[in-house]
Amino acid sequence: MKKYSKILALLTAMVFVLSIALTGCGGGSKTSESQPSQTQAAEQKKEPVELIVWSHLTDPEIAKVQEIANKWAEQTGNKVKVLADQSDFQAFATAAQSGKGPDIMFGLPHDNLGTFQKAGLLAEVPEGVINKDDYVPMSISAVSYDGKMYAVPIAMETYALFYNTDKVKTPPATLDDLIKLGKEVGFQYDVNNFYFSFAFIAAYGGYVFKDTGGGLDPNDIGLNNEGAKKGLELIKDFVQKYKFMPPDINYDMAKGNFQSGKIGLYISGPWDVDGFKKANVPFKVAPLPEIDGKPTPSFAGVQAAFVSANSKHQKEAWDLMKYLVENTGLPLFETGNRIPVIKSLLDNPEVKGNEILSAFAEQAQHAIPMPNIPQMSQVWTPAGNALQLITSGKVPVDKAADDMVKQIKQGIATMQ
Repeated sequence: MKKYSKILALLTAMVFVLSIALTGCGGGSKTSESQPSQTQAAEQKKEPVELIVWSHLTDPEIAKVQEIANKWAEQTGNKVKVLADQSDFQAFATAAQSGKGPDIMFGLPHDNLGTFQKAGLLAEVPEGVINKDDYVPMSISAVSYDGKMYAVPIAMETYALFYNTDKVKTPPATLDDLIKLGKEVGFQYDVNNFYFSFAFIAAYGGYVFKDTGGGLDPNDIGLNNEGAKKGLELIKDFVQKYKFMPPDINYDMAKGNFQSGKIGLYISGPWDVDGFKKANVPFKVAPLPEIDGKPTPSFAGVQAAFVSANSKHQKEAWDLMKYLVENTGLPLFETGNRIPVIKSLLDNPEVKGNEILSAFAEQAQHAIPMPNIPQMSQVWTPAGNALQLITSGKVPVDKAADDMVKQIKQGIATMQ
């Protein structure tokens, strides 16, 4: 019995010693919880990063973006350089793939996105960067590809109807009004530019690529359907029937004629506003006249911002992106006449109080974003050529439209 008691005591002592040892190894939870983890410590000691931002915005706008980025840098301890860039897709791709590209592109027309995305250069927008419901729906569609967002909209633009207030007291509300007034005071625009003339094609049901709800179908082209041909006939009438403009008119000619007062009606975008103001042109802007009782849908462009998939600082880049899109809307409106895409900014008194830009914003509510898929690159030249043949009266609308679509399909086939 004594022997058994000694063994029991010895076992008890061993268990006690072992429990102390185990506590010393892993049981000091209170002490470890009060100290930062290795990951936290590493983050605390992490060196500040320098983010590079490229932009296709104007120099005054870039300076404003740099000013706002500097505030983020001060708050986070990081550094930011915002640089003007006018390079094309290939130059960006080469720089990005060699590690010399930017972390962020801030201010690029959205219709470039498909080409960038196909090349694997865009990082998908993470949850929490923006709230889609805060934005004009069209702007979200413009930066989405295959149902996913690969960029963030920062501003939008479209064209509308300028009118000389010395010649026109009330802007035309309908197509009939436009034609009637055009005969009296003159009406011109860059008619052979598909970007502008698309509005009259779309007004009757024409489209570039069918919107399936989950993306654009490049195999379904609607530029020679019945509605498109009706719109093309109207465009032909502007030149051949009503003699509003010569078939060889271009942007500079139409702009010059409006600025000099030779014509009273002119279609263009907000980029002409400052020039007309400096030239003391008496003008206002109105949405495009309705056709068949419905708003005329213009093409819309969206200035977009994205994070490069090759950026080594994804976390910091998206944090800066969030800060910029939340704080640049009004400054870009004030500095560059950029129409905000955030709904609350459109209701801002400063924005609503700007009669001219508000008219563009109203037109943008009915606008269709230019297709952002790579196949759009095969549309511009055939469409422009078709318009020239139609407005000059050299080729009937039916044939020109059918040939245009045939050429577009041939061009797309060479891409595959």
